[in-house]
Amino acid sequence: MHKNVLALVTAFGVAACGSALAAWPDDKPIEVIIGFAPGGATDVMARKLLPFVEKRLDGKAKFVVLNKPGAGGEIAFASIARAAPDAYAMGVVNVPGYNFLPMTRKTQYSMDEIRLVARIVDDQSVMVVRAESKFGNLADVLASLRSRPGSVTFGHNGAGTNGHLAIRMLASAAKVEPNEISYRGTAAQRTDLLGGHLEVGMVSLSELRELLGGNKGPLRAIAILSKKRSPALPDVPTAEEAGAPIIMTAERGFAVPKGVPDDIVKKLEAAIADSIRDPDYIKSSPGDEPVLAFMPGAEWQKRLDDMSQALRPLADELKASEQK
Repeated sequence: MHKNVLALVTAFGVAACGSALAAWPDDKPIEVIIGFAPGGATDVMARKLLPFVEKRLDGKAKFVVLNKPGAGGEIAFASIARAAPDAYAMGVVNVPGYNFLPMTRKTQYSMDEIRLVARIVDDQSVMVVRAESKFGNLADVLASLRSRPGSVTFGHNGAGTNGHLAIRMLASAAKVEPNEISYRGTAAQRTDLLGGHLEVGMVSLSELRELLGGNKGPLRAIAILSKKRSPALPDVPTAEEAGAPIIMTAERGFAVPKGVPDDIVKKLEAAIADSIRDPDYIKSSPGDEPVLAFMPGAEWQKRLDDMSQALRPLADELKASEQK
């Protein structure tokens, strides 16, 4: 009798789960958590792409973006990890911050609690200054720092973000001491750059079209942190050309709580993959077009595991410096 009841309860549970899975996405809104303020590369990418994903999820999906900035994305990453595994809450993760932060301190989340769905972009880091800045190029910035350590302010979007790590790598490679300032997002950096309160901003390639405001806009790019010059910025030299051989990119993509069923993850991944190939999406998001780099979630996770090993020495260095 006991076995029969157990079998009946198990069968009912499986049927209920299957029914819920078949109904997803239903009329219930799907929250998408962003770890940075509105107007930055992460926020813009999600808001432009999600309407195309909605169309590919049987036309029933309705995404609602929630911005939860702070702690270099940690607040948002923790919100993804703690969400119910029903796929009505998901989010964007930002690499290298996502995998780097747990290497330097005890965080509110662990990578084991989150499942990657798909990478969307691989976005090179770029250094920008005010158009009328006294710094004509990165070599000028380094010369100033060598003559007066800490004399040049560098902005980034929080501990562990690509901008923060790029500044640390620059300090190590060029043997200089930048004056770091942390912001909640690129929009805040832009405000301080324009106001003369920040001298060098660390941003992403996809943000530049809107950020720079054209060839005679208020900001100017002085270096790109890639192996070679970008076709999108052919006149902007690499950091290596200025004597600082550093490379840094920002990868962004979608993730869900670990327990979300495989079928839903596969459905999301397929919808995202198809959406970023849509000509209308590419036309609507010209800033992202040069950096689109789709990667399935499982493959992206393996890449992050390998990346974490490469970043370990930098994490150890940061922890050691904070303990002094």
